[in-house]
Parts: sequence; structure tokens; C-alpha cells
Amino acid sequence: MIILVIPSIGGYMSYLTSISVTQSISIENSVTQLQKSQEILEGRMAEVEGFTRQLAVNQELNVLMNERDNETNVYGIWRTMENVLTFGQTNDFLQNYYIYLANYNLILTPGSSYRPNHYYTDFRYNDLSLEEWMKDVLGKTHRSEIKPLSSYVSRGKQTSVITYMQSLPLDSFNDSSPAVAVVIIDEKMILNLLSSLNDRYGGWVHISDAEGNTIALQGSAEPEMVKMASDSHFDPSRVSQFYGDDLVITTRSDKNGWVYQAGIPRHVLMENANRIKGMTLLITGGTLLIGLMVGLVLAYRNSMPINRLLSVMKEQFGKDESAPKNEFDFLSGNIADMLTKNKLLESELNRQLPLVRDAFLKRLISGEFKSRDEILSAAEQADINLYPGTGYAGIVQIKGYASMDSVEILNELNASRLLLKQALAELGVDVLMTDMGSDKVVILFFSKETDPQMDREKEDITHTMENLAQYVFNEYRITIQSGFGNLFTSLTEVSLSFDQANQALEYAVYMNKKGMMWNNETQTENTTYYYPLDSEQRLIGTIRAGELEEAKRIVEAIVEQNMEQRELSMEMKHQLVGEMKGTFLKLLDQKAFTEYASIENVKRRVIDIGSSEPLETIKTEFYEIMEELCSVIANKKKDAHIQIIKQIKEYTAKMYSDTELTLYRVAEHVERPEKYISQLFKEFTGVNFSDHLIKVRMDQAVILLKESNYTVDEIASRVGYNSSHSFRRAFKRLNGISPSVFRQSVDD
Repeated sequence: MIILVIPSIGGYMSYLTSISVTQSISIENSVTQLQKSQEILEGRMAEVEGFTRQLAVNQELNVLMNERDNETNVYGIWRTMENVLTFGQTNDFLQNYYIYLANYNLILTPGSSYRPNHYYTDFRYNDLSLEEWMKDVLGKTHRSEIKPLSSYVSRGKQTSVITYMQSLPLDSFNDSSPAVAVVIIDEKMILNLLSSLNDRYGGWVHISDAEGNTIALQGSAEPEMVKMASDSHFDPSRVSQFYGDDLVITTRSDKNGWVYQAGIPRHVLMENANRIKGMTLLITGGTLLIGLMVGLVLAYRNSMPINRLLSVMKEQFGKDESAPKNEFDFLSGNIADMLTKNKLLESELNRQLPLVRDAFLKRLISGEFKSRDEILSAAEQADINLYPGTGYAGIVQIKGYASMDSVEILNELNASRLLLKQALAELGVDVLMTDMGSDKVVILFFSKETDPQMDREKEDITHTMENLAQYVFNEYRITIQSGFGNLFTSLTEVSLSFDQANQALEYAVYMNKKGMMWNNETQTENTTYYYPLDSEQRLIGTIRAGELEEAKRIVEAIVEQNMEQRELSMEMKHQLVGEMKGTFLKLLDQKAFTEYASIENVKRRVIDIGSSEPLETIKTEFYEIMEELCSVIANKKKDAHIQIIKQIKEYTAKMYSDTELTLYRVAEHVERPEKYISQLFKEFTGVNFSDHLIKVRMDQAVILLKESNYTVDEIASRVGYNSSHSFRRAFKRLNGISPSVFRQSVDD
């Protein structure tokens, strides 16, 4: 070990040190050179941009851009050509440029003027036809736009260029502009600025724009650059990294987002390190060879225990037929075992589905779910359809078992519950059932209609339970008693209906009444009031949302439970009123109401509610307070809506001339959903947004027809219409006459 480790560590450390030093120096020098080249190139491109801005303020050129098609200012064209001739003498990037005048359909160069088809004959892109060139370069609006590296023919010579394009004047926002300044920059001029990197190391240089399009490339091919950029092992955010056989240096421009990359061959970078590597390998290899020979001798002498262990394993595998003979047998056996267990698991899950349904129903009746969505999600997992979400909860108790302290009685009750469920199925009743203790079954009747008739539903349930009681008594001599709660109109109220059913059943047992009993038929004396926590939370939530009717319904249910279903003592009544007053005081301390000017008056009204007054009077006072609080929420919503409508109108008044202005663009501006602002605008203004936009555009068109000399086609473009025909039709539909007739009537 000593012979092998010492020289290996020494050689490895010296090798790593040489690599680190060489690499860091080379990277530092390369990054510096690349950054200097980048600064020079950015300066040249800034001069190109400055050139186009000088053109934008050139008086002769502006005169030409604003002249009509029927005017021919030959002297102005000559003066413009003479004026811009000197720009290319200070920057070699400006040696080849031209200016396209749309109104003359003329291309001006420092040396001559051309018609576009004549210019295209001598100067053209290989990937663009004449029509495409006139459409994409001359016919569009450009804002300091750079066309990536493209194959180009200049007077019969093949080259590659990038193209800088700027529309004139600089504030051109339509699809076309009066003039376009185009600067053709040869790739060789750009690569000359980066020649220092290639001269020193060789390798390659690549410049690309922010979208990854090539600006300049030397020493490599485009497919290789694309492959490197798409490789997950290459990190474009790192300044330096090894990729393949090259060290790749990467910098990014903060001005225009261009990416500058240089590839230095690994063998050039590692030239000095490779010498050390050769010496290290020679010394280390010799030492390892000697150590290997010593190790073989020692291994032969000390490998006998391992050989004996292998022999024992082979003998064991040979005797045990179930043991795998090799790795393949082991793997295939385990996969087969996994598939078998997966099928068993699937079968077990199907077998456990009734238990999942039973657990869901128990959670539903106990009120453990917090929202309707949570209930529906759990029901879907249990494969239960709860549509439409209204119905009645009931409890059926098997009578005749005073005590349940023996195994025989419990087994008999289990059998009775199964017979009871089977009897419901045989009667054709579609209900959900779950056990409650040993002698009770909870039944949930769901309505078949979205708007059930309560009396008819109750009659059907009563008839069904009477048939069930008669059937199980005649068939199995089982006597049952049942209690049912009131109608639940929401899935979150199932637990309330269940509690009412439990109260009805307890009352029926207590009063020794046979058959079934509805909750509203009971009149029990209670020492406690009814005001559960979930009712309080729902009340607070509905008031904060401004839902007055839902809040009234919750308070009505609480008062009904305590007035009609319970006989409260005076003390319990005082405590109930105090709890409800506390709920409203907690609500008033929340942020939604703290900014309300009359908050202290509302608090005083809550505190002044007398607990000795009748519950009906107290309910009326709570209603008035809720109306005031919900009106506060409604006013806040209204103020927010008014502000949104104001933003929409202001944005429309500003952008009406944009032909691309749509409801979607307005929705993006106000940061609201498109459907939401459509409904909101219609609700507040009484008109659709599209009609409002047309009205704004037509009002502006009327002003231009009265006060300007623009043609109808020009006015159509200025008020946001792509087609003058569409403008005329809209104007006549809104004003009753055509634009031309309207202008004539104004002149008269």
C-alpha cells in the first residue's frame, strides 16, 4: 500500500496543480480578450444606431418622407444622397447601407438610387425572394431590429451578413413607415474584431443574439453550435466550462443581450500540463506495475478463504432448487413476484372499497369536511354520486335489545343490520347507508331533482319507512324505530340533518312512540342552546363576502333551532345571545370593517342588544346590522368596479388608434379576466365594450373630418381601422351618413 499510494498521491497533486494554474491563467486571458472585443463591437453597433438617429433628424430626408406620391423632388433626392454620403467614412460598419422611401418606392445609397427590383438584382439575401424582402424588410416597421446572420449576394459575390433595420421617423408605430434605414454589415468585419482569440489559440468564435440566432461564426459550423446549446450538460450561464475537446468561454452583453462565445482547444490549453502528465504517468505506472506484482503474490496467498466461501455458495445453490442460479434468474423472479403482488393489491383495493365508502359516510354525517369541494372530492374517491346534494338524513334503530353485553347478542345485531340493508335493497330504495353502533343504521335519502318539493319527498320517505318496518317484521320478526332530520340543501348541512335525526330518534325512544318520527314533531326541553362552531364560521364568512341572504338564512336556522326545537331557560337564552353578539364583535375587528367610519356605532348597536328581548326581535336587530355590514362590502366592491371601469375608459381613449386593440388587450392592462371585465363593463355602462370602442373611434373621426385635411382612408387608419370600407360602414351605421357626405355637410 505504501509503494502504491505515496507516488500516486504526489503525481496526482502535481498534475491537478498544473491544470488549475494553466486553466485559470488561460481563462482569465481569454475572458479579458473576449470582453475587449465585445466592447469594441458594441461601440461599433452603437455608432450604427447613432447613424440611424442622425438620419431621423435630417431635414432633407424628412422633407422627402412627407412628400406626396404625385410630387417628384429630384433635387431633394440628390441633396439627401450627397448629405448621407459621408457617414460611412468614419465607421467601416457603415460602408454598405441604404434608405428606402415608401412614398417614392425608391432606395437611396451613398452612390446611387434604385428601384427595389433593380437593387434586388445586385444585392439580395439567398433566403428571401423579392416579394419576401420587400414585405419583411422594406414593408414592415422596425425598431432597432437586427436580422441574424444570413447568406447574401453582393454584386455576384457570395458572403454572409447581419442587417440592422430602423424605421423612420423613430416613432413609427403602424405596420408600415415612411422610410426604412438598412445597414448591411459583413460577417468578416465582425470577425476581424475577434481575430486576436483565433490567432493565439485557434479554436472557434460564435456570437448570437438574445434569441439564439447566429450573428457571427468562425472556426465551427452552425449545427455544432445548435447541438452544444441544446445539450443539457452545457450550462450557458457559466463563464468557463469544458465541453467536448474545448474550453468554452461565454460572456453576455448587458446592452443588447448578445452572447459571445469562444472555444479554446483542450490540447492547446493543456500543453504544459500534458508534459507533467506524461512524467507523472511514467513514474506512477512503473510504481503501480511493481505494486501489482506484489499484490498478486499477496492475493494468491490470502484468497483461499474467499475461494472456499464461493465453493460453499455454489454447493448451496445446487442443493436449493428455488434459489436463483444467476443474476438474470434473480431479477426475473423478483419482477414476476412484483407483478403478482400488484394484482393482489388491486384486488385488495377493490375489496376495501366498501370500507372506504363507509368511512366517507361517517365523516360526512359527523361534519368533518370543511367545504363542499372537499366533500365532492372525497365522494369521487369513494365512487359515490351525491348529485344534486339535497335530501334527508335518518337513523334506523333495531328494537328489542336492552343490553348488548354478550357476543351472541352482538352477532345477532350484526345479522339484523345486514338483513335491514338487504331489505332496503329488495324494496328498490336507492340510499346510502352506514352503521352507527351495534343497533343503528344511518340512512341518507338524496333527492332526484335539483329543486325538490319538501312535502312530497317527506311523504315518499315516510311511505318507504313504513313499508320497510312491515317487511322486516313479516320476514325476519325485526322491529325498527327511526328518526329523520330536516331537509339539507347543501352537502355541508348533512351533519346538521343527522343531529336532528338523532334528536328525533331519542325523543321517540323517550316517549315510547312507534314507527318513525320527524325532527319537527319533537319538542324537547334542552338545558343547552344550539350554536355550533361551524355555523359561526359560516356566518362570519358570508357577511365578509357580502352575501346578505345567505347570512340571514344561517341566523334564521340558529333561531329556529333554539325557538322551535328547544325550550331554553332564560339563562341559556342569555348565553346564546351573548355568543352571537361576540361573533359580531369578532367580525367587526377584522380588517374588512376596521376602516368603516361608523364602526364604533355598529359595535355600540351590537353591545346594546338586550338579551331579555324575544329571540325574534333580537333576530331582526341582527338582520339590520348585517344589512349595514353587507352594504359596506358592497360599496367597497362598487368602488373597485368603478375604478376598473375608469381604467378601461382611459386606456381605450389612449389606445383607440391601435388596430390590435381588443378586449383581451384591455383585460391584460387592468389585470382582470376577459370574461369578468366584459360582464362588468356591460353591467356598469349598459353597453358592450366593442360598442364603446366604436363610439370612441367615431367621435375622434368626426373631429378629424371637421378639423383636418386628411383623406377618409387616412382618418380610418388614424382611428384604428385596417380597412377604409369597414370604417365607412361603421361610421354610417352610427351617424346615419357616410364620412364623405358628413365632411361635405360641414363644409357647406
